[in-house]
Amino acid sequence: MQESNPTETSYTALGFYHKISQLRSDTWNALKRDLGILVRLDGDSSAKNLIKAVDVKLTRLEIIEDYHAFPSKEDFRYLWALFHRGEYALLDKVVKRLVRALISESYRRRHVDLSETDAGAEDMETLDALNQLRRGHPASNSSAQPYFELLIVDNLSNQEEEVVREAFHNMRRPEDRFVYDVVTVKSFEDALIAILVNPNIQACLIRYEFPYKSKYNLSALRNYLEGLSEKKLEHQTEAERSILLSSMIHELRPEIDQFLVTSGDVEATASKDIQHFNRIFYRETDYIEQHHTILRAIDNRYRTPFFDALREYSKKPTGVFHAMPISRGKSVTRSHWAGHMIDFYGINIFLAETSATSGGLDSLLQPYGPIKKAQEYAARAFGARRSFFVTNGTSTANKIVVQALIKPRDIVLVDRDCHKSHHYGMVLAGAHVSYLDSYPLDDYSMYGAVPLREIKKTLLAYKRSGELHKVKMLLLTNCTFDGIVYNVRRVMEECLAIKPDLVFLWDEAWFAFAGFNPTYRPRTAMNAASTLRYRYRSDRYREEYNAWKAEFDKLDPEDDATWLDQRLMPDPDLVRIRTYATHSTHKTLTSLRQGSMIHVWDQDFRQKVESSFHEAYMTHTSTSPNYQIVASLDVGRMQAEMEGFELVHAQVETALSLREQLYNHPLLQKYFRVLKNSDMVPEAYRESGVESYYDPVTGWNKMEEAWAHDEFVVDPTRVTIAIGNTGVDGDTFKNEYLMNKYGIQINKTSRNTVLFMTNIGTTRGSIAYLLDVLMKLAKEFEYRLEDSSRPERKIIEQQVHSLNHELPPLPDFSRFHDAFRPNPETPQGDIRTAYFLAYDEENTEYLRFDNGKLQAQMREGRDVVSASFVIPYPPGFPVLVPGQVISEEILYFLQALDVTEIHGYRPELGLVVFTEEALLNPADG
Repeated sequence: MQESNPTETSYTALGFYHKISQLRSDTWNALKRDLGILVRLDGDSSAKNLIKAVDVKLTRLEIIEDYHAFPSKEDFRYLWALFHRGEYALLDKVVKRLVRALISESYRRRHVDLSETDAGAEDMETLDALNQLRRGHPASNSSAQPYFELLIVDNLSNQEEEVVREAFHNMRRPEDRFVYDVVTVKSFEDALIAILVNPNIQACLIRYEFPYKSKYNLSALRNYLEGLSEKKLEHQTEAERSILLSSMIHELRPEIDQFLVTSGDVEATASKDIQHFNRIFYRETDYIEQHHTILRAIDNRYRTPFFDALREYSKKPTGVFHAMPISRGKSVTRSHWAGHMIDFYGINIFLAETSATSGGLDSLLQPYGPIKKAQEYAARAFGARRSFFVTNGTSTANKIVVQALIKPRDIVLVDRDCHKSHHYGMVLAGAHVSYLDSYPLDDYSMYGAVPLREIKKTLLAYKRSGELHKVKMLLLTNCTFDGIVYNVRRVMEECLAIKPDLVFLWDEAWFAFAGFNPTYRPRTAMNAASTLRYRYRSDRYREEYNAWKAEFDKLDPEDDATWLDQRLMPDPDLVRIRTYATHSTHKTLTSLRQGSMIHVWDQDFRQKVESSFHEAYMTHTSTSPNYQIVASLDVGRMQAEMEGFELVHAQVETALSLREQLYNHPLLQKYFRVLKNSDMVPEAYRESGVESYYDPVTGWNKMEEAWAHDEFVVDPTRVTIAIGNTGVDGDTFKNEYLMNKYGIQINKTSRNTVLFMTNIGTTRGSIAYLLDVLMKLAKEFEYRLEDSSRPERKIIEQQVHSLNHELPPLPDFSRFHDAFRPNPETPQGDIRTAYFLAYDEENTEYLRFDNGKLQAQMREGRDVVSASFVIPYPPGFPVLVPGQVISEEILYFLQALDVTEIHGYRPELGLVVFTEEALLNPADG
């Protein structure tokens, strides 16, 4: 009998890292299925192939489970014993129980002895499975002790492994806040594989001596072990190898608490660079001390200072004699009409509703207690030096950072298609704005990101005009709505080579989750800032820089190619790392709506920014912030530290599964074409040459290569689908087909694309439902085409052609009018003056372009200048800003748009523009 599971052929090796948890789950279910059939065959001759299939699956699972605590190595020896004895009926029974324990996660709550196959044991697993269904997810059982796994790295025999495991088991007490099990591995490589494939590992104990090579020949580490070799490591001391392993574990999963057990000179080891170890133990240290130290370290991440304080406050009897009748629920509990509000929300949200800043609580505006501690924990989690909570969204977070750093007339280089909050922030700050154009994706009516070459070219222009000292900040969107991600480290490095004190503001509204995945993390602002800070302090970098500078000085500094055609390196004696990131925590991690954070890695924060930052924070933050949002940010941080790696990994897995089905299904492909890396990132920006992360034969094995080298990459969790072949535009498809018919909600569309975003809450079931809906729609479009008459078919073909081939080119930023340009030799504009000039109606007029009146004025030689922001949805960025000269390309784009929502434009009146008189002396206006 042939193996019938179609998904198995897509798993080419255990090195198929991106889908390892799905491989694990699917293989256990396939094994359970095969054993059920094998038992029913009862010795039939056709069972030979099935026995071989069971053997293959057990072998595969043994490798995977070697890195998990349950089932244990002893459990697997029991499974093999049953298999080799031919006791397939009992093996079937044991595997079913094991699978139930994995599904219900009962192993997290109690010891599961697989040798106990009586009905009582099976009933317990069934009960756990039913409880899981009732709760929705086992993690929602707040009364259970949180479970984690401890990784021990030591070259132990099987018997020694059992002794160590039993020793730690004996340390556990009912009063412990957490419960844990032990995973043991024997080598350097196995330790790294374990922390990649097992998200339950939260602590690591590195003991004694261990070899480098794994007994398995796996590809999962190919991108993490570059530059290392067994030969290189064999001359290292025990301490040196342990420190190197610790450093690599920290790089892959920085949240893991690490401990070193050494048999050597513990005092000498402690004096080395062991920054990633929480503590060093001498080998004679007893297990109970290690046990309590590990639990204390886990508790330090598990704490939620403000959420705990708010829960405690809600239990206190208080007399409320201040504003907010709803505080303590008084105004609704006593109501004859509003009681259903409590029925819906529950009482706790009202008991915790207060504006008090004492009694165990804290002030968001000037935190000194639990909010301060919660923000410190957030900085640790996101790799920042400082973090600040924002309760009214990332739009406000952006304005806070800009106001804190930018003075009137400072020049800011801004990604032109960034979020509108940045444009308005420039108005409020009085910045002189120099807009940067992203590369266009005209075929899909969307923009990519700003090429590094264009940024460098702009900085060089300011350098040569003598105005580089006025350039204060570079503002870019890292991970655009469509999922385009910068090579943050490279952008910062090369820009700092031109202007060593340049401030960076990375809008990572859609990228808060990225810090909890080893592939994504290096492209985050905080990680790049930290990496560069320590790199520039090293002797090795100084040597590299001196060698580079010697060659650079031989070139002509006045030739653009000298700066643009090679990678630049900043002077370590001049460079300052000044980096800010804003996160919409609520968009990609757990938080209530409008819960956002500001993260800071700025060497000059204390000396130059702290005071102005505080004032900006006070300006934009409510004096009555919503404590529920603050508490949710605290909990969201804790969750990200404790299980962010697992949740983000699962998010990536579900997105890859969706992409894989859409890539391979002929009917789905016909109407819904998933945009690949090469569709969204032009070849010039793909140094790796990777066109798609997916290959039908080798699977998802190219993602890390692209993310390690390319100037831009696409976040695979954002699945952009071209729908031009349906003949339905994006907005109609979103509303009439997805939402109205099937209740599927999406945010982003263009004229011929729709964007499906997965997140940490997306399940395999959600993906299955979406695929089912897309199949139904594909069949509907197929039947529509088959059943249409010749005229109807002609109409459909015209619609398809229009959506695929008649898309207006995306316009670049034209220029600011000379009236708003402080220096005619450089491109920046005074957007604030233009914005407020329009407040006086006599300075503006309306011109319609649908009747040609505006075009006629342009043909007569008039510079027609926009007096407002004009923002069509989609694409959702300003096509025009105050003070910008209107170009033919912009008008053509606006005329070709078939969207109904354009902010700043009234069709019955036209575009609001400045009168020619107002432009003669705008400062007087």
